[in-house]
Amino acid sequence: MNICLFTPEEISMPLKIEDERAQHILKILHKKEGEYFTAGIIGGKAGLAKIISITDSISFSFEGQSDGKPLNRLKMIIGFPRPIQLKRLLRDIAALGVCQVHLTGTELGEKSYLQSTLVEKGNAYKMLLDGTIQAGSTHVPELFLHKNLRECINHLEEDEKKNEGNVDLKLALDNVNPNSSLKMAIKDKIINNDVRANSPYVIAAIGSERGWTDNERLLLESHGYIRCGMGERIMRTETAATVAGSIILNEMGVLC
Repeated sequence: MNICLFTPEEISMPLKIEDERAQHILKILHKKEGEYFTAGIIGGKAGLAKIISITDSISFSFEGQSDGKPLNRLKMIIGFPRPIQLKRLLRDIAALGVCQVHLTGTELGEKSYLQSTLVEKGNAYKMLLDGTIQAGSTHVPELFLHKNLRECINHLEEDEKKNEGNVDLKLALDNVNPNSSLKMAIKDKIINNDVRANSPYVIAAIGSERGWTDNERLLLESHGYIRCGMGERIMRTETAATVAGSIILNEMGVLC
């Protein structure tokens, strides 16, 4: 844990000794009474917590010192992958600071993945939380589920309207005859037009294991998505999402 996160209700309450966070504080960080550990409120401030006492629980006080590394203005559409891949994917893109994750069914994706208990039982949120902790942040990406790509795109466009259309660039990763490289697509729009200062949102769509169908490619293009690639090699969905997210955020000036 690079930060111990608490809900707004938990931050003012003693932490039970059997809690995973308490065990980390005592057994990994080896903290004692009077010492400090890095803490934060989920969705709020990050700062330092001072241990007041250690009994059957850890009593502590908290002082917020920063905004807790706000999320980046990158939304990702991801074709639902295998559950074991999904765990790693959610953890890694949360660590990158993606603000929204839209998991969607696709025409070539395995339909049973949509019924994964990973999402139903809240484990998906735990993976996002783990990635947030890894990044030392307090802000957890929002997670959305969609039955198909059209539903997903419509949801995002409704969101655009509510937020005055502030999406500046829409990208669809595709290793089948892309119109541009990912880097060039971003450079042409973001760097040449110098829109970084306006803090636009970027949306990146990553297909499921078998990629997009021709129908989905046409759908994406009809809604303003630029089909672009990352070289000739075919990557797993989780790898493609992490690599694409890293390239986009770097070009946006976030990782520089």
